[in-house]
Amino acid sequence: MMFKEFKEFATRGNAMDLAIGLILGTAFTGIVNTLVNGVLMPPLGLLLGGADFKDLFVLLKPGEPAGPYVSLEAAKAAGAVTLNYGEFANALIHFLIVAVALFFLVKSLNRLYSMGRQAPAAPKSKAAKKK
Repeated sequence: MMFKEFKEFATRGNAMDLAIGLILGTAFTGIVNTLVNGVLMPPLGLLLGGADFKDLFVLLKPGEPAGPYVSLEAAKAAGAVTLNYGEFANALIHFLIVAVALFFLVKSLNRLYSMGRQAPAAPKSKAAKKK
């Protein structure tokens, strides 16, 4: 009895749609990461004086040895406490790309659904068929 209920749940459209969406979302994450880290951030970093966004941080407490640190990795290796706003900027850009992509996807799907709901074309009259 329990297996039958689970089978009905798992094969319903909503559960399958959710599973497909989760798989596609996971695959899409790799694409977005590559786009942001490999395509968008390097030119943006050059415009900002050659800065690598992931290395943008504010030193809250120096470690041993004391700074200045040339990268976030060097600060972490020294045990420094940092506020990593560059990582936040990367995450924000990732989010915006995903949000825009989803917006256009939903907009396209809504357009397809509305086209399917439109009234079917009226049948042609007999006079039009004779031509």
